[in-house]
Amino acid sequence: MKMNYFVVGTNDMSVSRAFYDALFAGAGLQTMSPSDRMTYWLGEDFAFAVAIPYDKKPATNGNGTMVGFCVGTKKDVERMHSLALDLGGTCEGAPGQRGPKFSAYVRDLDGNKLCLSD
Repeated sequence: MKMNYFVVGTNDMSVSRAFYDALFAGAGLQTMSPSDRMTYWLGEDFAFAVAIPYDKKPATNGNGTMVGFCVGTKKDVERMHSLALDLGGTCEGAPGQRGPKFSAYVRDLDGNKLCLSD
């Protein structure tokens, strides 16, 4: 079995899209917006999206919910963690060795928790 896609909520599509466009720059992903309420970043075996909730209620982040991205090397983890903070994200755990993975944790502009790992 393999993961099909992952979606996080946003309350401001233009701000969220700018954050993820910059965070994913250079990753070779294509961007697609099938509607005004959803934007996808797509690659081989990769599909991530941000969406304004269908029920039109405010987007909230789930306590204990996190999406993990395998970003490459330890240097890539450090670079993307720093970039996410420069883009206005907040630190949830500085880059470091955690079990078998070198990881860092950030929250995006809507408070969604992201893990960046090697």
